[in-house]
Amino acid sequence: MLKRTGIILIIILSIVYSNGAFADIYMYIDSSGTVNFTNTPTSSGYKLYIKEKPKKIKQQINTKKYDSIIKKAQKKYGVEFSLIKAVIHVESYFNPKAVSKKGARGLMQIMPDNYKNLLVKDPFNPSQNIMAGTLYLQRLLRRYEYKLPLALAAYNAGPVAVDRYQRIPPYKETQDYVRKVMKTYSRYKSS
Repeated sequence: MLKRTGIILIIILSIVYSNGAFADIYMYIDSSGTVNFTNTPTSSGYKLYIKEKPKKIKQQINTKKYDSIIKKAQKKYGVEFSLIKAVIHVESYFNPKAVSKKGARGLMQIMPDNYKNLLVKDPFNPSQNIMAGTLYLQRLLRRYEYKLPLALAAYNAGPVAVDRYQRIPPYKETQDYVRKVMKTYSRYKSS
């Protein structure tokens, strides 16, 4: 079974790579021994199998496409427009179909465990995702007494990690994330 799956994967990859389309490929072996491959892992059991080839040309994005939804979220939850936009920029690069390696989805990368609490039925729906992400951000800002770096660290690493360390956790990914959002936030705020 594994041999046949490997051959099928090679054929698929040959087709994908010959067309110039690239994506990370993840592998998971289930309890019956079946090897599963996907570019959108749905659980932490998937492991990176093939890394995406870097893009040579930076894709142009429309950073204003979701402004009307962001304004509604700002008005409803009192979170600054520029901050919401910066989080979207860093989280998904304005891709409403984005899925992270850990399974977070949509523009503001909502984790499936949070859907119910944030009233998300379709994480790929830009309006639902932005409203839910902004509500979560508002909750984190309140929890950390509007100390933005801590709220952003909790958005990335989770509140448990921030509470454990009582500061930005010593995770490179989280520290880089906070820096990127703060820099992007500053840029949107000044424009």
